[in-house]
Amino acid sequence: MIKYIITGGAGFIGSHLVEHFVKQKKKIVVIDNLSTGRIENLKEFRKNIKFVKSDISKKGNWMKEFKGKCYVFHLAALADIVPSIQNPTEYFNSNVKGTLNVLEACRNSKVLKFLYSASSSCYGIPHKYPTKENESIKPMYPYALTKKMGEDLIIHWSKVYKIPFISLRLFNVYGTKSRTSGTYGAMFGVFLAQKISKKPFTIVGSGLQTRDFTYVSDVVEAFNVAHKSNISNEIFNVGSGNTISVKRITNLLGGKKVYIRKRPGEPNCTFADITKIMKKLKWKPKINIEKGISILLKEINYWQKAPVWTPKKINVATKDWFKFLK
Repeated sequence: MIKYIITGGAGFIGSHLVEHFVKQKKKIVVIDNLSTGRIENLKEFRKNIKFVKSDISKKGNWMKEFKGKCYVFHLAALADIVPSIQNPTEYFNSNVKGTLNVLEACRNSKVLKFLYSASSSCYGIPHKYPTKENESIKPMYPYALTKKMGEDLIIHWSKVYKIPFISLRLFNVYGTKSRTSGTYGAMFGVFLAQKISKKPFTIVGSGLQTRDFTYVSDVVEAFNVAHKSNISNEIFNVGSGNTISVKRITNLLGGKKVYIRKRPGEPNCTFADITKIMKKLKWKPKINIEKGISILLKEINYWQKAPVWTPKKINVATKDWFKFLK
């Protein structure tokens, strides 16, 4: 039976992907060290999967799981900007060395396709919007760089060792099960915790900056169609087909606002050109921002234990951001 190996399967996107393939009755192996993922994200279908707690940045017995025919969904990574500035070596080990180890595990197996969760942060501050896949690559901080280095490794291993791949450059993914802890960075997690605690939303800059917010179920479907397609060795943007201001988001969530200083190295807009994936993979997003937020508000209790960020706490947490990216 073909295996579906999902690294980072206890994380935000990964756990949704696991759920999708459990419903398809696939043979699933999840590899996760639970550094940012949560085993609770898998509790509903724990009996239907094999869970391997391992750190992919270190070679080990987990690599034996890749024997035989398999699809590999590589989502394991460290995210966030500030921690990557403070601990670049840790990010290199996880996002670059970890990707290398996964590729090495694949080298002697029968990988049907390698699916990579790439980041739109590789574009830095683009020249054009919506942004195409051939836009210049300009990582602004170590997280973006290490994710792009992972993608470059995959492209090279594909050429040399004939491992078919598709890399999906994801734009601002949001939805249920998104991270509730960690250094300040995940906007919806921050806002929902603030709403629960009746604190004002902390809007960066004017709030007129726009983002291409992509709902997690649309991302899961992009991975699904990518793995089933006859197309390989391609890079695709995955976005919503729209770009929405942060101020509009807070209006939809409903609550008071407070403004904090704009951060260097952040684009005023993220907006994916999704023409290529719509044409070649016949994929298109289904969840608009209004529907996505209505789903989040129904599930808001998930963020009950999330840290509540205030302007003062954010100022302390992002100090190194301003120090190094000014």
